[in-house]
Amino acid sequence: MTKDLFTQHIATLVLNYEAALSNCIEKGGDLRALLVHSGCEDHYYGDDRSIAFQSYGHLIHWLPVNRPDQFVYFCSGEQPIYFQIVPEDYWYDQRIENNSWWADCFRIIRLSKAQEIAKHLPKNIVGQLGYLGPNESIATDLGIKTEGLNPQTVIRYLDFQRAYKTAYEVEQLKAANRLALTGHNAARQKFLDGGNEYEIHMAYLQACSLLEDESPYTNIVALDEKAAILHYQHKRRTPAEGSNVLLIDAGYRVNGYGSDITRTSVKASVHQSFKALLTGMERIEQQLVAMVKPGVNYPDIHLAALTQIAQLLIDLEICRGSLLGLIEVKVPHLFMPHGVGHLLGLQIHDVGGHQQDIAGSIQMPPTDTSTLRNTRQLDANMVFTIEPGCYFIPLLLEPVRSESRSKFINWKLVEELYCCGGIRVEDNVLVTNDGVENLTRQFE
Repeated sequence: MTKDLFTQHIATLVLNYEAALSNCIEKGGDLRALLVHSGCEDHYYGDDRSIAFQSYGHLIHWLPVNRPDQFVYFCSGEQPIYFQIVPEDYWYDQRIENNSWWADCFRIIRLSKAQEIAKHLPKNIVGQLGYLGPNESIATDLGIKTEGLNPQTVIRYLDFQRAYKTAYEVEQLKAANRLALTGHNAARQKFLDGGNEYEIHMAYLQACSLLEDESPYTNIVALDEKAAILHYQHKRRTPAEGSNVLLIDAGYRVNGYGSDITRTSVKASVHQSFKALLTGMERIEQQLVAMVKPGVNYPDIHLAALTQIAQLLIDLEICRGSLLGLIEVKVPHLFMPHGVGHLLGLQIHDVGGHQQDIAGSIQMPPTDTSTLRNTRQLDANMVFTIEPGCYFIPLLLEPVRSESRSKFINWKLVEELYCCGGIRVEDNVLVTNDGVENLTRQFE
C-alpha cells in the first residue's frame, strides 16, 4: 500500500516540476532540468561538533532520506535520478538503506562525494540546469550558472503546491499524529503523578521511542505560569508535585512529515475559573475545526477564534462589557496574541502560508495579528493546524492597566489566574472535498 501511494506521490511531483519548469520558460527563463539538494552538514562556530541536520524540504518531498548532500536530478521525460552520496568514512556510520517502496521510483547513482555528480550530468543540460538548495557554492562548482541558483519563479511555484498533500503525504501525517498521541498520553499521566517538566518531557520521548533530535521541533513542556510563554524552551527539574497546569506542545516525524499537537491538562486542585476556561477552549477548538471546508478563508477562522474567546472571557467574568466592545478595542488579542494555526507538512510551519498563487502574490495577515502564518483560501487536500489559545501574560496585560480599555478586564481574577499560565489546544486537520478530517482526534 505504501509503495503504491509513494509511486502516485512521485507521479504528482513529476507533473508539478514539469509545470514549474514550463512556467519558468514562459516567464523568460531557460531551465530544462533541476538539481535538488538536501544541504550540507554544518558545525557550531569555532567547534568541530556538527549541528543536528535537517534536510531542505523540497528534497524530502522527493525521498525520505534526511542526510546531508543528497541530490535528486529532475528532467522532463526522464526517470528522476537520486545521486546518493555515501562518504567513505570510519568515524561515522554513513550507510543509507534503500527500501524498495521508495527506491524503485529512482535511478540511483551512488557516489562518495558531491563533486562526482558533474561527470554524470548530461553535457548539453548543464547550461540549462537549475539548483534548489541552501549551498549554492556546490552548484557553482558543478557548473550551474548564477541565474540557475534557486530560481524564484520555480521555488514560488513549488512552495505554493506544497500546501496540497498527496494520499502518501496524508498517510505519513496520520501516522505522525497517532504516534505523537502515545507520547501525549504518557506525558499527561506523568504530570498527574507529580512529574516535573524534565520528567514529563522524558516520558514523552520514551513513550514515542524518540531521540530528542528526531522530534520535528523542540517539545514545549510548560507547567503553571510558564504556560504563558508561547515557545517556552526549558525543562525545569525542580519538584512539581504542587503544579496544577500542564501545557505540552509536541509532535512526531514520519518519513519527514511532522505532526504538531498541543494539549492542556489540569489537576482537580486548579482554580475553578481556569478549569471552566479550559472546558470552554476545548469546545471552541472543536467549533473552529468544524468551520473548515473548501472556500473558507483561513483568516476568517482566526477572527472566529478571537470572537468566541472574547465571549468566553465575558461568560467567565474574566472580562466585562459587550462582545463588540471587547473586539473593537482588541482585548481578546491580549489573551491570544498568536495566529490560530499554520500549514503543516514537511516543515512544522510549512512554506507558502501567505502565498496566494504560483506567481508568489502575498496576502499579509491582519495588522492586529501579524503572526498569523496562513492567509490562504482553503482547498481540498490542504493540511494545517487549528490551535486557539488563551493566556495570562503579564507582559501584555499589565501595561493595559493604565489604558482606557482597562475597564474591560477583571483584574482581581486575572491576578489569581496568572499562576495558571495559559491554555492551548491544537489539532492537525485535512480539508476534504466537502469538509474536514481531523487527523488528531481520530486516534484519541
